[in-house]
Amino acid sequence: MARRLAAAVVLIGSVLLGGCGVDLGTDQNGQKVASDRVDQHWLVVNYWAEWCGPCRTEIPELNKLSDQMSGQNVSVFGVNFDNLQGEDLKTASNALGIKFTVLAQDPADQYDLPKSEALPVTYIIDDKGKVREQLMGEQTAAGVAQKLAELKGKG
Repeated sequence: MARRLAAAVVLIGSVLLGGCGVDLGTDQNGQKVASDRVDQHWLVVNYWAEWCGPCRTEIPELNKLSDQMSGQNVSVFGVNFDNLQGEDLKTASNALGIKFTVLAQDPADQYDLPKSEALPVTYIIDDKGKVREQLMGEQTAAGVAQKLAELKGKG
């Protein structure tokens, strides 16, 4: 009897947990950012603004990082600091040459990201949804890739 009860609990738990993924809203093109793009993935979340000079310099590096991390369970996301939405977000993203996904909804509450008043700021979130690093200032693809490797090595 205990085995049957345990098996039922495991089965019900796996069914309930199977749907736990939370979508991240939409991107700069109005497309849904589904949970399968973030579940079990390491995330690099970068906050940027059009008026931020270092952000403009950093964007090509983040484009490169996004390309390098393709297929490695690492997703690069941008978030507009000024909370631009819709066509304004798409226009600003295109103007800066952003090729990675820009989230229309700020994921700060979902991941309990500390508020930063300085830009650019980049957060590394592990595959369990825990913030592992806050990187202030302009980053390079090589620097973020190295930090990811270090953090992954620490488990």
